[in-house]
Amino acid sequence: MKKLINDPADVVAEALLGMAAAHPGRLRVDHDLKIVYRADGPSQGKVGLVSGGGSGHEPLHGGFVGPGMLDAACAGEMFTSPVPDQMMAATGAVDGGAGVLHIVKNYTGDVMNFEMAAELAAADAGVEVVSVVTDDDVAVQDSLFTAGRRGVGVTVLLEKIVGAAAEEGRSLQDCADLARKINQTGRSMGMALTSCTVPAAGKPTFDLADDEMEIGVGIHGEPGRERRALAPAAEIAQLLVEPVVADLGLDRGEDVIVLLNGMGGSPLIELYLMYHEVSRILDGAGIGVARSLVGNYITSLEMAGCSVTLLRADDDTVRLWDAPVNTPGLRWGI
Repeated sequence: MKKLINDPADVVAEALLGMAAAHPGRLRVDHDLKIVYRADGPSQGKVGLVSGGGSGHEPLHGGFVGPGMLDAACAGEMFTSPVPDQMMAATGAVDGGAGVLHIVKNYTGDVMNFEMAAELAAADAGVEVVSVVTDDDVAVQDSLFTAGRRGVGVTVLLEKIVGAAAEEGRSLQDCADLARKINQTGRSMGMALTSCTVPAAGKPTFDLADDEMEIGVGIHGEPGRERRALAPAAEIAQLLVEPVVADLGLDRGEDVIVLLNGMGGSPLIELYLMYHEVSRILDGAGIGVARSLVGNYITSLEMAGCSVTLLRADDDTVRLWDAPVNTPGLRWGI
């Protein structure tokens, strides 16, 4: 194992120290509870957005805290859900009187702990909380971590779009309805060229030969639809795009927002090459690209590979996507 770390047990805590040092005017970090907050929060009269999950998927979620996206993110240990105490503290801290929306990826620990935290926050502090679960992965129905579909790339798009809606002053119910709409109209599929290595484990999560790839892999290394021989980028793009288009039932003349996401270990030159193949497939199907985003946004440590997320686009969704955002991981219009 070759990693830029000190003690494997301290990776998350020391990474949060680095985030706080790198973004002192933008973020405030509770190092005891491992929560990342907007430095200027809470925002009175605005719906608070809280998300979180296991570490190792950076910049998700702490890198998306700031104006236009999240108000707080709870960092769990590596690939491990945060605990209810973190979520309760974050919920109370970001409540500006308009309620709090929990954005939860569909992994068993995340769902259970956020649900418990929402109940406790409502009972103990009187905070109105609504939770929306993302489950956009079309690859498999159940996995090692999940009952049902996994929550993956749509989570990034949802946090951006609903974050903009919250900044506009929309109500908690309106933000929750929009979040559910985004989840229902977006789908994702990923693939891996290599495994990743969790520091505490010290060895790859799974074995993948040099001439193999995993299609439909999860962001924790969960197996996907199939393991098959390595193929050219054009063929890989077909294997990712076609199931997503089919699951969404996209027709000619429709527009989408496209996220071509890196898993952490593939360089941008390869991600842009893959985006070219994805855009070529969509163009051939008569599907327009309203907006696109290419890069590492929801990763799996140093795993090589990528995922494709397509989200049906309408005027309101695109306008909210274009709205200003100022976070360590995503920034434009400010």
